[in-house]
Amino acid sequence: MPAEPKIRVTLIAAALLFGAFGYAADAPPATVLFENVRVFDGKGGGLSAPANVLVRGNLIERISTAPIPVDRRADTRIVAGGGRTLMPGLIDAHWHAAMAATPMLVLLTGDLGYLNLIAGQQAEATLMRGFTSVRDLSGPTFGLKRAIDEGVVAGPRIWPSGAMISQTGGHGDFRMPYEVPAAANAPLSRGEAIGGGMIADSPDEVRKRVREQLMLGASQIKLAAGGGVSSMYDPIDVSQYTEAEFRAAVEAAENWGTYVTVHAYTPSAIQAAIRAGVKCIDHGQLMDEATAKMMAEKGVWLSLQPFLDNEFASPQTNPANRVKQLEVFAGTDNAFALARKYRLKTAWGTDILFDPNLPATQGAQLASLTRWYSPPEILQMATGTNAELLALSGPRNPYPGRLGVIEEGALADLLLVDGDPTADINLVADPDRNFLVIMKDGKIYKDALPR
Repeated sequence: MPAEPKIRVTLIAAALLFGAFGYAADAPPATVLFENVRVFDGKGGGLSAPANVLVRGNLIERISTAPIPVDRRADTRIVAGGGRTLMPGLIDAHWHAAMAATPMLVLLTGDLGYLNLIAGQQAEATLMRGFTSVRDLSGPTFGLKRAIDEGVVAGPRIWPSGAMISQTGGHGDFRMPYEVPAAANAPLSRGEAIGGGMIADSPDEVRKRVREQLMLGASQIKLAAGGGVSSMYDPIDVSQYTEAEFRAAVEAAENWGTYVTVHAYTPSAIQAAIRAGVKCIDHGQLMDEATAKMMAEKGVWLSLQPFLDNEFASPQTNPANRVKQLEVFAGTDNAFALARKYRLKTAWGTDILFDPNLPATQGAQLASLTRWYSPPEILQMATGTNAELLALSGPRNPYPGRLGVIEEGALADLLLVDGDPTADINLVADPDRNFLVIMKDGKIYKDALPR
C-alpha cells in the first residue's frame, strides 16, 4: 500500500478510537434554553416570575428574567415553556430498583437474565415518571447503575447500597427453613448470591460484609436494625444487631467517607443504632417522643414513607405479616407528627417492593403527603431536601455536583410541568400527561411539548 493511504487509514482509526473513548473534546457542549418558564427552585416557596434557564452540557449555566441570547446552531434546542413550571427532577430516597416490581418468589427463583431485563425496563419507567435520582436501599443494582451511567439503558441516577446486611433470622434473611442450621461451609443462600441481602453475625462479619459492598461500589451502607413486615421470621418489635455490630459497620463506612442507614421501626432498634453512630433511620413509624428527641439532638436523618392502609398498601397475604403491616400503618401519623414537632431532617421515599402494579404509583404516593405537608413542602422534600441526604455519602457520591435545585452551576436534572404543582400537587401523580419535558444530566429523555 502507498504511504499516503496508510497514513489516511491510521488517522481514521485514531479518530474512531479517540471518539469511542470520549476524547473528542473539540465538539461544543449541547445547549438547551428554556424560555418563559416559572421556576420552582427546590428550596421552598412558590414559583418565580417568568424566567429563562440556560443549560449547557450537563449544567445550569444561567437563570435570568431577561432574554438569554444563544447561538441558534444545530446543537441548540429552544424549549418554549409557555409559562409552565420548571422544577428539579424528583428524588426517591428509599427505592429498590431491582426489586420494586418483581414478586419475591420470582426474585428467589427466577433466571438472572430475566430479572435484569425487568430491572432495566423498570429503570426507564422510573425516569419517565420524573424521578431522575433514587437512593437504592438494597438489591443487585451495581450492574444496572453502570448500564444507566454508560447509556446502555435509560434510568435515574442510582445511589446504591448493594446488599442489605442482616443478622441471622433478621429482616434480610430469606432462607428457607430447610437451610437452617447452616453448616460452617454452607454456600450462600439465593438472596445472598444475587446481592439482595447478606447475613452477618458478629462485628467482624458485619465489618467484612460492609467492606465488600463498598468494594463493589456502594455509596452508603444499609443494615437491618429491627423486625420487618415482609420478612418471615422476625416479629416487628425485635431489635437486631448489638451496638458493637452497628459500630463495626459505622467505622467501616466512615473509613470510606460515607455513612450507615438502618431499617428500623421501634424505639429500641432506632436508639441502639443512633448510639453506635448511624446517620439515618429508614422508616421509624413506631418511634416514640424520646426517640424523636434523640434524633433531633444527634442530627440524625429520618427517611419516612407514607405507609397507610390505602390503595398503595400492597396488603401482605401471610396473616402474621399482615398483622405487622397494620401495626406499622397505625404508627405513620404519629411518626410524621413527631418529625414536624422536633424539626427532624426528614426525607421521603416509597419503599415499593415485590409488586408489579405499585411502581406506577410512585408520584401518587408523593402527592399523598398532603395529609401532613403543603404542596411546596412536599416538592422541596422530594427535591432539595432529598438531595441533601444523597450528598451525605461524601466522596462516595457517584454524581458530584448540586442536585435537587435550580440554580446556576447545578446539575441539569429538570422537569417541565404543564401546570403549577405548588398549587396542585396531584400533577405529579400523572407524569404521562403532565411532565412534558424530562431532562437528566442535560439530556432530554422526554419531549411531549405540543408542536
